[in-house]
Amino acid sequence: MKTIVIYATKYGAAGEVAQRIASKISGAVIHNLKQDGIPDLAGFDCIIVGSSVYAGMIRKEAKVFLKQNASVLPEKRLGLFLCGLGGGSNDDKGFDTAFPPGILQMAKAKCFTGGIFDPQKAGLMERLIIKMVTKRSTYINNINDGKIDNFAEAMKS
Repeated sequence: MKTIVIYATKYGAAGEVAQRIASKISGAVIHNLKQDGIPDLAGFDCIIVGSSVYAGMIRKEAKVFLKQNASVLPEKRLGLFLCGLGGGSNDDKGFDTAFPPGILQMAKAKCFTGGIFDPQKAGLMERLIIKMVTKRSTYINNINDGKIDNFAEAMKS
C-alpha cells in the first residue's frame, strides 16, 4: 500500500509529526502543502492529512487540499491528524470543528498528536495568548509519540 503523508504547518510542528508518522510506515512519502502545492493522489492508496490547528481551524492549505480532492478521497484509505497544544479531554472534539463532516466519516483513523510552541517563532499576539491559556511563556513540546505510534499502526492495518 503506497502512502502519502500530507501536511500544512505554520511553524513546523505538523511537519515534524508528519515525518514521525512517515517513519513508521514503510515507503511513505511526505508532502508539505505550502511548499509543494497540491499533490497528484493517483499513485497512492493511503492518504494521511494533517494540519496545525489554531482556534479550532486547520490551515488554509489543508482546507483547499480537502476541497479539491473531495471526489478522490472516498476511494482512498484516509487518516487525519491535528497538531496543537491541547492536551485536554476535548481534543478529539476538535476534529468536529476542524474538518468537514464528510471527511471525518471517511477517516479510518484520526489523532490529536499534541504540538509545539516556540516563543522565538511566534508573534507577540500568539505569545500573549499562549501565556494566558497555558500560564507559560517558555518552549513547550507535548507531541505524544504513543499516539503517533497507535495512529500509524491503525493506518497500516
